[in-house]
Amino acid sequence: MEKAFFEKQVRLPFSNRPVTVKYALVHACYWLLVTGFFLYEKRYLIVKASLNFFAICVIARVVLLMVIAYLNIHYFLPRYLLKKRYARYFGLVFVSILGYLFIQSLFDYYLYGYVIGPLRNSNLVEAVSYNFFSTLWYLALMLALKLSIDWYEQQRILQKIVVEKLNAEVNFLRSQVNPHFLFNILNNLYALTLKKSDLAPEVVLKLSEMMEYMLYDSDDTTVSLDKEISYLHNYIELERIRYDNNPDISLEVAGNPDGKEIAPLLLLPLVENAFKHGVSRKSDHGWLHGKIHVGPSAIEVTIENSKSNAARESKGGIGLANLRKRLELLYPSRHSLRIDDQQERFSVFMEINLANA
Repeated sequence: MEKAFFEKQVRLPFSNRPVTVKYALVHACYWLLVTGFFLYEKRYLIVKASLNFFAICVIARVVLLMVIAYLNIHYFLPRYLLKKRYARYFGLVFVSILGYLFIQSLFDYYLYGYVIGPLRNSNLVEAVSYNFFSTLWYLALMLALKLSIDWYEQQRILQKIVVEKLNAEVNFLRSQVNPHFLFNILNNLYALTLKKSDLAPEVVLKLSEMMEYMLYDSDDTTVSLDKEISYLHNYIELERIRYDNNPDISLEVAGNPDGKEIAPLLLLPLVENAFKHGVSRKSDHGWLHGKIHVGPSAIEVTIENSKSNAARESKGGIGLANLRKRLELLYPSRHSLRIDDQQERFSVFMEINLANA
């Protein structure tokens, strides 16, 4: 709510240009500081000249500085400097400063020379010199403030664009997982129906539970880790049903996943790849061993599977390549994915730091 308030558009007096509340507050603070400096610098005028001349002196300086400052950042800067018309820009800035100097120096000369009596500041050359350099200083500060705010806004917009692009890319990668998974499970169900297996209804029930997870829970940015692991157990059980030779398949979970969150469908590609290119291609003695270790702030997953000659010749699928891209987008600098491809064994190790998830 506070962010929405600061981003709200308002119109300033004597201007049709809408600005954000944050912009108005930053500039207001700047001019309050400038006014405070002049109040402190010219306080002696209360005794020397009277309170009226003191107020007029401060108001005149601040108003004149505001005029040339906003003339510069709202007119000269966008029309000339940003379009690389440098000669015109600096010429107009110089003319605006001369106009300020002419008005302010005449006032100073009159104030110091005639109102409060001859002082060292009553010399017109000294008055012009003082106002020239002080004007350049305040104009440079205002320009720096303007460029700093613009740079910040550009970085904020760029960051928003980057986040939106990453979200779109992550959603695209995740959308590839769903049909890939469904294709494999339907193949399993098809094989069971051909065998007229009594396990087919159980497969349909598990499949409906998993599809519910994919259709609803997996649309969230993160899901509970225990749900993701439970989903993985169901997938393994569905795959196990396919094989008559009862392959050696195991998944061990150590640690407490309660209260931890993870991006959905990150564990599935590891096991899916092991079945597709390992166990399913081994006519006998195929095996798959998985270990998940849940630490205080990280999760480590190791999946190892047997490997056949056919698997060595296979080009593989989208699973691991997709997973690597998703990890780079979702957990930059907070993940590790290592593949160990040997003649008879294929293993994948994945580690994710969940502390900032």
